[in-house]
Amino acid sequence: MRKLLYNSTRGKEVGLTASEAIVKGLAKDGGLFVPSYIPMVDIDFESLKDKPYQEIACYILGMFLTDFTDEEIKHCVYSAYDNKFDDDKIAPLVKKDGLFYLELFHGSTIAFKDMALSILPYLLTTAAKKQGITKDIVILTATSGDTGKAALAGFSDVKGTKIIVFYPKSGVSVIQERQMITSEGSNTHVVGITGNFDDAQTGVKEIFNNDIYRKQLEDKGYQLSSANSINIGRLLPQIVYYVYTYAKMLKNEEIKTGESINVVVPTGNFGNILAAYYAKKLGTPIDKLICASNDNKVLYDFFKTGTYDKRREFILTISPSMDILISSNLERLIYEISGENPDMLNNFMEKLESEGIYTITGEMKDKLVDFHPEFADYVKTKDAIKKEYTNTNYILDPHTAVAKAAYDSYISKITDETKTVIISTASPYKFTKSSLVAIDDKFKNMDDFALLDELNKMSGIKIPMAVKNIDQRKIIHNTVCNKEDMQQVILDFLIK
Repeated sequence: MRKLLYNSTRGKEVGLTASEAIVKGLAKDGGLFVPSYIPMVDIDFESLKDKPYQEIACYILGMFLTDFTDEEIKHCVYSAYDNKFDDDKIAPLVKKDGLFYLELFHGSTIAFKDMALSILPYLLTTAAKKQGITKDIVILTATSGDTGKAALAGFSDVKGTKIIVFYPKSGVSVIQERQMITSEGSNTHVVGITGNFDDAQTGVKEIFNNDIYRKQLEDKGYQLSSANSINIGRLLPQIVYYVYTYAKMLKNEEIKTGESINVVVPTGNFGNILAAYYAKKLGTPIDKLICASNDNKVLYDFFKTGTYDKRREFILTISPSMDILISSNLERLIYEISGENPDMLNNFMEKLESEGIYTITGEMKDKLVDFHPEFADYVKTKDAIKKEYTNTNYILDPHTAVAKAAYDSYISKITDETKTVIISTASPYKFTKSSLVAIDDKFKNMDDFALLDELNKMSGIKIPMAVKNIDQRKIIHNTVCNKEDMQQVILDFLIK
């Protein structure tokens, strides 16, 4: 296989190796790194169906990390996917009432971000070593709730790194916040932003694009990188679980070789569903990519109309990890459907920044046929949780419930008997109040932490270590700042 290189969507950085792209995180021109091509391979799912998650991960990542040795990839994979996960399948596939849920929440922070953020520290430190980097790598991350804790857990006390996580102070669940602000590790920092996720994400991007500030940090011995899905090292491992899902559907005799499946992905920053799209391009027989949005339905409107318009009210919902109006990873898809035209892509991104809106061409919109948008408001999301529990005794977190409600909406309009997998992105233990109140209003006035025991009684699933006795853990991080002060806060942490 020829070497796979990476290019910036905005055209000024091209021909980087995987290790170079992973270390950089974001291109200097503000673009996102994308593979120069997606390998077109004839995946032998019959041979994959009996393989464990780790072997499938080595196989898929080997196609994209062509400057890593087999031994390096194996080291990263087996270091990441070990007993940090409470299920040896890593990502178990659960069948309920004819539907399939891919449970991506069995890692150390009980959210799907663990699937990529368990391996990113190993990819990043291996890549840095390959590049001869001796500076400390500072991981800057904006989070809508789940990425932050998963990144903190992954990078805690990793030699040669420091991690700083920014989150919307009033835009995450009580348990999400407690998970972050009690994070241990001498190299970890957590900061609440007096704004929303888009403010945090925009602030981080502005720091990456500020050459003077970056140079100031480099002179002090620090190099910036990111743990957000803007980093290609975060995105590539997500492709694995879609390939794995198809292989296990085959093993379980739910499908025949070559038979297509649909996937429903609760979507905010667009990374998870983009990984599914890459898995399809790689050769996985996926038919529809059902893009599920919550009340902040900027992606739903985009796929319907071809216009991306962030000029709308930002709504705080019970699915906070999807409360996003600027879906960063969509840039990678726009770049592809533009014919990999950086000038066109730059024009769209400049319009988004200056006017808050852009419209793709009709020819580009025609290339979006793989995606089917649906959205679920608060009422439909709540109803999906209650209905699933009533029918199957299975408790959904509110993000997975958005996907379930979106699927119900899809099949109410379209006759489609294709086997369908719903991507379950978080444990209900991370959103106890929202999940249980949806089932019964009697839980409304109960303490979030007390509800952990109630959820345990109702589900029969033991309380994960990630949240067990979390209300008794010492609060370590209490910094809060405005978006405008993010750069100074970073300096205060690093330069003492």
